[in-house]
Formats: sequence, structure tokens, C-alpha cells
Amino acid sequence: MTVAAALRDALGDIVDITEESLEAARADRSGHSSPGRPLAVVHAETVAHVQQTMRIATASRTPVVVRGAGTGLAGAANAGPGEIVLSTLRMNRVLEVRSDDLFAVVEPGILNADLNGLLAEQGLWWPPDPASRDISTVGGNIATGAGGLLCAKYGVVRDAVLAIDIVLADGRLLHLGHRSVKGVTGLDLTSLVIGSEGTLGVVVGATLKLRRIVEGEICTITALFPTVRAAASGSAAVTASGTQPAIMELIDATSLAAVHALLKLSVPAAGASQLTIQTDGPAARAEADHIAAVLRDSGGEVTLTYDREEGERLLAIRRSIHAALAALGTTLIEDVSVPRSALPAMFDEIARIENQYGLTIPTVAHAGDGNLHPNFIFEGAEVPDHVWEAADELFRAAIRLGGTLTGEHGIGMLKSRWLAEELGDDQWELQRQIKGVFDPLGILNPGKVFSVA
Repeated sequence: MTVAAALRDALGDIVDITEESLEAARADRSGHSSPGRPLAVVHAETVAHVQQTMRIATASRTPVVVRGAGTGLAGAANAGPGEIVLSTLRMNRVLEVRSDDLFAVVEPGILNADLNGLLAEQGLWWPPDPASRDISTVGGNIATGAGGLLCAKYGVVRDAVLAIDIVLADGRLLHLGHRSVKGVTGLDLTSLVIGSEGTLGVVVGATLKLRRIVEGEICTITALFPTVRAAASGSAAVTASGTQPAIMELIDATSLAAVHALLKLSVPAAGASQLTIQTDGPAARAEADHIAAVLRDSGGEVTLTYDREEGERLLAIRRSIHAALAALGTTLIEDVSVPRSALPAMFDEIARIENQYGLTIPTVAHAGDGNLHPNFIFEGAEVPDHVWEAADELFRAAIRLGGTLTGEHGIGMLKSRWLAEELGDDQWELQRQIKGVFDPLGILNPGKVFSVA
């Protein structure tokens, strides 16, 4: 009996071998796809479905790629020939909400925006705010260790998860973490699973740390600077001032011009780059006034509004970046992080690499935490060699400045060749050994993260 037949025999109609589903599972939003179609897509609806799939995969030594909404940007959920796709998108229930203890228990397939829509009815919210919040799943956020626009003040996914339910490669179900805010029994396997990109197990549930919606204003500031370096210096000045904006985003000149064209706004001045900042809560107005003064002192042309709707219109410029850059050509969307004080130097490095390789690398950044998204623009479907050479330069520059290969997208298949260089040989090997404890047969997401030394 074939693996697909064994899955169909055990699980019935949730096993999908239609051409459309198999083709869709080859790619995510990174622009890259696997060399062929997987064996089948299992649309799991219960934990038992996940366990049965993994038992069949272990018995048959068949690789498994776990997939949510497919919105990732590192190729981590791309499935290829000979592999089972285990989709958790239909596991999308909110199982419990405790407003007294400020946590919710959810299944992995629920979308960020849908979850917060439900929580808002009880005056609660879950802070992680990736740009893909309307289409990305909580499980995918956990798998990649996602961040987002609000991470400047409220942190990333790792800061907002108390416990995880995970199915191991052999089908065993583990409950990691705690429902309590504190808990230090044993090793912190919950944090280990966050950001593991489907290489350690299948996330089937999560206990999320919630916040209460705090009444107060939301104030929005935009500041135009003549150069991207000046804008980066402005963001560093805001950080050094001691104020804590909820959002602080930097848009370089190429990105700003592209999004203005997309939204049919007036053409910005040549070279102009923009900071977009929001403050929230009871002290929002005072914080916004202080930040505006800091930005003016740094040479910025400042616009400040206390009107929430007007603020969302200003923030829409940042949220439209990906669509705007797609109009410039094929885009390799990258993700590095540096210490916040090193942002100006990192933009200098990007300009150097652009000149050296004759490329346009429009870049936006979560300036509040030093996470940059350089976008390599090229023509055609395949990334040219000189673009990868330029990316290599960029990754190494981020590491030299005290940074890292990825702040929120993950390693996936696109960055595995650089992982050992950042970690060092000993740590790289130790991490491979840890994966082997969770997945001794090596069937979970093979070819991703640890595939190249």
C-alpha cells in the first residue's frame, strides 16, 4: 500500500491529492518553491488526525512538512516530492479564554486578526502584530517566532506564549509550559519550540499570554528626513530619549516612492525617507509630543496627529509596502536584525552593497527593535547568482555589527547555508543533536534550517 493510500485508509476525505492542493503546497510567499509536488496534503481537524498522520509517517519513514496559511517568507513550509504536507489550517478554534488569568487556549490554525477580533469582545488582545496578521496563523507565528509592527513596545511571539501542545514525530502528545505566568520546572522546552520551524514537532495548541485593552489615545507621528541614514539616526535618538513608542517604522526612499505611487499620493522628494511612529495608552499624547520634539531636533519634517483614523491612514503607507515593491519586479524579501544604535551603519552597508552589485535594495525596518527587511529586486523567477552574492554580503555585515541573520522570518530553506557561520561549529552541531532527540528519523521538515553546514 502506498503512503497516500495508507493515509486515505486511516483518515478518509481529509487526505487531499488534488493537483491544485499539491501544487499550492510547493511554495510560500518567499517566491521560492520546491522542485516537485508532495505526496498528499492532510487537512487535519483534530489532534488525533495529527497523531495518526505522524504514526504513519514514522512507520513508513516518510518526511512531513507542517503547514499553516503558507504566508512564510523563508521557504520553511514548502513541500516537495516524497513528502506529506500536514496542514493545521482547519484546527482554528479558541478553546478557552480566561480574562481573570489573562490567557487563551487556541488551536494553531486561527488567524491573528480573527483571534483578536474575538478577544476584543472581552476587552482583551494578543500583542504579536506581523504585517500578515490578516492572513497568518498563530501556529505559523509560533513556528517562525514572528514579530511585527508592535514589537517595539509589546515584544514578539516568544514573549506572548505560556504553553504549547506538540505532537512528536512518533505521534506522542506533549504538553509543554504552564498556565501560570511563572514556571521554571526543568528545561524551557516551550521557548525551544518557538521558532523551530516545524523541525521538532507539530504544534497543535497554544496557551497565549493576553493583555487588557487599555483605554487611551493613539497618536501618530510621521517624520521625513533627507536621507535614510538621517532617518535611522532619528529613530536611534527616539530610543535614546527613553520614550517607548508602540510602533516605530522606517521606510527608505525607494520604498517610500513605490508606496506613494501605489496609493496615488504625491511624489516624495528625491532621497526622502520616513519614520512612522505611534504611541498608545494614557500617556500617548505626552509621549507623542516628546517624540515629535526629538525628531525635529534630529532634522525631521514632522507631522503629528491625535486623531486615530488619520493615524491609521498614515500607517497604511507602511502596511502597503509589500504590494508596492512587488510592482518593481521579483522580490527577495530578506530579514536581518542589528542593535538599534547600529541602524545607521547597517543602512550604510546596504548602500555600499547596492553600489557594489548594481542593485536596488529597498529597505523597511522595525526601527523600534533594529529589525530590517531589505528587498532585493530582480527580473525573472529565479534569484540570480549576483543577488545571492549581495545577500551574502548583507548577512555578513549584519553579523559584523553585532546582529543576526533573521529577526522574525526564520531560516527555512533560504538561509541555512549561513546558519553555521553565525552560530559557530559547536553550537550548530549541538542544535542538530537536539533536533535528533525530538526527531531521530529526521522526517520533520528535512532540508530546512540545518540542511547545510
